[in-house]
Amino acid sequence: MTRSGKKRQEKGEKQQQKPYDAEATRIRLSQILEEFREATDEVYTFEANLTNRERSEVHVLCSQMGMTSESSGRGNQRRVSVYKSKAKVEKGEENLNSFTFSEEAKEVLQDLFIRHPPDDQEVSEEMFGKHSGKTDKIQVKKDDIFRKPSMNKAEIAKKVESLASRVEKAANLRQIAEQRSKLPIASFRDAITSTIESNQVVLISGETGCGKTTQVPQFLLDHMWGKGEACKIVCTQPRRISATSVAERISCERGETVGDSVGYKIRLESKGGRHSSILFCTNGILLRVLVSKGSGRLKTEASKKLAKDDVSDITHIIVDEIHERDRFSDFMLAILRDMLPSHPRLRLVLMSATIDAERFSQYFGGCPIIRVPGFTYPVKTFYLEDVLSIVKSMENNHLDCTSTSVTIEDSEFTEGYRVALDEAINMAWSNDEFDPLLDLVSSEGAPKIYNYQHSSTGVTPLMVFAGKGRVGNVCMLLSFGADCYLRANDGTTALEWAERENQGEAAEIIKKHKEKALSNSEEEQQLLDKYLSTINPELIDVVLIEQLLRKICFDSKDGAILVFLPGWDDINRTRERLLSCPFFKDSSKFVIISLHSMVPSVEQKKVFKRPPLGCRKIVLSTNIAETAVTIDDVVYVIDSGRMKEKNYDPYSNVSTLHASWVSKASAKQREGRAGRCQPGICYHLYSKLRAASLPDFQVPEIKRMPIEELCLQVKLLDPNCKIEDFLQKTLDPPVFETIRNAVIVLQNIGALSLDGKLTELGKKLGSLPVHPLTSKMLFFAILLNCLDPALTLACASDCRGPFTLPMLPSEKKRALAAKSELASLYGGHGDQLAIIAAFECWKNAKEKGQEARFCSQYFVSSSAMNMLFGMRKQLQSELLRNGFITENVSSCSLNALDPGILHAVLVAGLYPMVGRLLPPLKSGKGSVVEIARGEKVRLHPHSTNYKLSLKKSDDQPLILYDEITRGDDGSYIKNCCAIGPLPLLFLATEIVVAPAKDNDEDDDESDYEDAEEDDSDEDKMEEHDKAELRLGEKIMSSPDNTVKVVVDRWLYYELTVLDVAQICCLRERLSAALSFRATHPQTVLPQLLEASVYAIARILSYDGLSGIPLPLKSVDSLASMVNATEIDQSTPGRKKAMGQNPNALMCNDAHHNSRARASMGTTHWNGPSSRHVPPPFAPVFTNPYQSYASHGVFAPVFTNPYQRYAVFAPVFTNPYQRYASHGVGVAVAEYGLGMRRGPTNPREDSFKRQRS
Repeated sequence: MTRSGKKRQEKGEKQQQKPYDAEATRIRLSQILEEFREATDEVYTFEANLTNRERSEVHVLCSQMGMTSESSGRGNQRRVSVYKSKAKVEKGEENLNSFTFSEEAKEVLQDLFIRHPPDDQEVSEEMFGKHSGKTDKIQVKKDDIFRKPSMNKAEIAKKVESLASRVEKAANLRQIAEQRSKLPIASFRDAITSTIESNQVVLISGETGCGKTTQVPQFLLDHMWGKGEACKIVCTQPRRISATSVAERISCERGETVGDSVGYKIRLESKGGRHSSILFCTNGILLRVLVSKGSGRLKTEASKKLAKDDVSDITHIIVDEIHERDRFSDFMLAILRDMLPSHPRLRLVLMSATIDAERFSQYFGGCPIIRVPGFTYPVKTFYLEDVLSIVKSMENNHLDCTSTSVTIEDSEFTEGYRVALDEAINMAWSNDEFDPLLDLVSSEGAPKIYNYQHSSTGVTPLMVFAGKGRVGNVCMLLSFGADCYLRANDGTTALEWAERENQGEAAEIIKKHKEKALSNSEEEQQLLDKYLSTINPELIDVVLIEQLLRKICFDSKDGAILVFLPGWDDINRTRERLLSCPFFKDSSKFVIISLHSMVPSVEQKKVFKRPPLGCRKIVLSTNIAETAVTIDDVVYVIDSGRMKEKNYDPYSNVSTLHASWVSKASAKQREGRAGRCQPGICYHLYSKLRAASLPDFQVPEIKRMPIEELCLQVKLLDPNCKIEDFLQKTLDPPVFETIRNAVIVLQNIGALSLDGKLTELGKKLGSLPVHPLTSKMLFFAILLNCLDPALTLACASDCRGPFTLPMLPSEKKRALAAKSELASLYGGHGDQLAIIAAFECWKNAKEKGQEARFCSQYFVSSSAMNMLFGMRKQLQSELLRNGFITENVSSCSLNALDPGILHAVLVAGLYPMVGRLLPPLKSGKGSVVEIARGEKVRLHPHSTNYKLSLKKSDDQPLILYDEITRGDDGSYIKNCCAIGPLPLLFLATEIVVAPAKDNDEDDDESDYEDAEEDDSDEDKMEEHDKAELRLGEKIMSSPDNTVKVVVDRWLYYELTVLDVAQICCLRERLSAALSFRATHPQTVLPQLLEASVYAIARILSYDGLSGIPLPLKSVDSLASMVNATEIDQSTPGRKKAMGQNPNALMCNDAHHNSRARASMGTTHWNGPSSRHVPPPFAPVFTNPYQSYASHGVFAPVFTNPYQRYAVFAPVFTNPYQRYASHGVGVAVAEYGLGMRRGPTNPREDSFKRQRS
């Protein structure tokens, strides 16, 4: 065949394959790749029968899943192979970068090592000496919210009497009590309390809407109070909003306020105390309580007894929504199963939907299951095919009639109901008594009723009415959507029943119905084919959502609409799309609310309020609204079928966040949201084929997340237990590679020793409610007096981004300019730096009453900032409660404005997420980063580093990132920061010294010229080792020789022998100081460590930004960019000074100017300039020195006159300390918490500090 003929054949293949077939192909290939990813094989090769299009689809799917794929062979033998981790890590010699200390840093090093020269014994003897094996005894403030109320029988009786009196007097409480009595679970009250009384573990399996979440805790409380006994019932929920909203709901039902008998404790806040008998909390909160109280096996009997007494205060633990399978609940269930035998009075109640109940029961030794039927109204269900037809026909009201393809979901009916249906069918066919069957069908109107098949004959109601010729009833069932294709046990259909009984009219009606259904099906298929040929079904189509919302609003007058979307970006895009539409813009007719787990509680509560009459509520939500959150007035649900899911690939050791398809269980939960309080409709924006291919359940979180935190909790629970052995007890244990990777991380940060034992540092790292890496960053920040920004970073990782995402192109440019400007305040080129600067400026703006103005001009979310503020306060209180900081918190943040030290803190928190910046793509589509395993990842357009460009030089800046996001267009990094090599050299896990290439070549011949050719292999090996030793000794003999330093086996640098030796010594001392500070937070650092840490901080201040490319624009051009984006156009009556940035919110102006000027032909940080151009609307200075230090309206206000000499210097408490500084911009800080009294002579000891 000619080449042109082959091309025509391939083109014909593409034209013949329908879009629907393409979706089926994609589903099939996805399932194959998912199975391969779960298996232990390293490579999978497809058969040679794939078409070009299918092979292309494999490559796209592999890119999204983080796997690599290669095609090989020719013609009919061409195959595609898929690899889990086939990464090519370049050796990097061609990318050998150089690093040298600045002259100022060299002076600091020389001074340090003259006074404290390296000593092999210094760590073991000098550093820890008298503190060896001991830790500071810290009086940790106890939280008694988990303690049982101290009430006697008389007090309990008074509580019961008060409750009865409130219900009797208040009409609304009587109405609530009546509603509670009608819930399906109400009739199970005695069965639940008696079963729990006689069994230590009970599983309550209840359908959505049965009332288990709100009623079971009250059943237990009333039962215990009825016996005159106090109790502490702890109820866990997987999400914060669930814990708070359910606590408020129960308090309302009992006529109380939250914090009385019912309280809650979540990460940001708590209400109630020991007096609260019911306490709601998240799974993570209870897990930490169990671990901190040592509810497993502890070392000593005394501590074991103490722990038992503490845990015994809890009488009941209710774990709700266990089917969601988050990693905390799975881990907690394993702990509870182990601890139950030693706490015989403790009762454990597991609650879930009917999903997989038997498996949970077997996990707890076959515990009894109480099955409660649900109470949900009928829900009509449309799929993408139906939706496309609905929005196409704007003139027809789709709510007036029901398509034959529509199904209505309902709950399982009981055995008694089956008997009633069987009897009704028998009576209708045998005795012509149709009323019982008609009553059942018409009253329920659900597919499981009108498509019900007799348990012994398989006969359906439609067959009976067709055979009896009851035309009206046949039409009614067909209009409901009854399936006329169902067959009885003898193989006959409803049409055949009508024909067999000579019911011609009924037979004709069924025939016409089938023809119409076929015609409708073909039309729907054509619409679907056309749609899928232009729209990727895995992307959120906001246009279709808008059209569907408009159609619902046209065809109905009231009823809230709940839209399920994957994540915040999609919520924002949809919201902006609706608000830009004139139809939805009228706030008197529509209220659009965003619901997300990281939205503040006050904002979340708005979704529960009913809007005024004539106003429709539209809720845009993630999967947070799937389960425990009930929005009473929801009638319509739009399900995108997508959800954001974090995944971890243990083979490549990369964590990703990507959108994925929901499970069938989740889809059913979403449908149920429309039928909680009234009949509803659910619109699935995916095809029926896709619906059938969805997985039954979501993959348990413990199998798709890094588990460093859980592994450390295992060791805290039982130091003698092997981590792998304990995790094997969970329902679905993680794979070995995941556990191994987690253990390696814990060993690298010093939480575990090389033999897997828990260290003292590990105990401290696990005591904070954050990831162990974040804990280490906080300790490092405390050590370097840079805590304030570290708190922001630690909390921001658990919070949605603080920046809003405008839709209009002009606003996007403004937002990017504003974000870049904020980042520049801390050295530039960092999304994390922009977050820190945004928070500090927002805080100052709020104090000045200009919060709204700042948020508007800098595209900052006020709600996100308020949440961040609360989280920081909570985390700071945890540090204080555990004794890691003192009441004088500000003393731990004296270096908070030093960019060099701040970059080191960033590395401490995000390492080993490090890559190196590559030259930009020829296409100009942003910057590219190479990560450790060789994968190339693009930077996201929303990143401040998106267009970070390199000059043609040998240096490749390092990029520090938080996570990789995988999408349809490949992998990318959203949040990252450019860093220099020095922080990495101090904090990397491994650095190896090797001869420089020139040295290696020069000495090869001399080292081997005496070797005999006929030597044995052992002799040759021994001679080789000796030659290597001689070469190493020769190179290291001169401090000025150049050597190659390999960081983590893939990053290469050239340094002098002296610099390498000094760095290695400082690394050891820094590690020792960090461990000492964490384990002895209230003790002064030993003199050697104190001096070394002080020197490290000064060196970081000088050289921490060395190697980072500076902005190529001058301050004037940056100001012009900001002006062009009209960031401050909203402020009237302002005069713009020539050459000045008109933005009144500009911070750190002097630093900003110096950075910009330094970038003109300069590539390294030289410290801030003394020149200062005061910004417009500068504050009124009460201190004359502040005019030199102030950097803007919302910049931190400096109160120390010496700070005018160093923009980023700390507040000096000793006037002599200013002489210790060797240059402008050096941060002279107070390291550690202990201080000695009296000034120190700076001439005698320039690196010591005042202590108190």
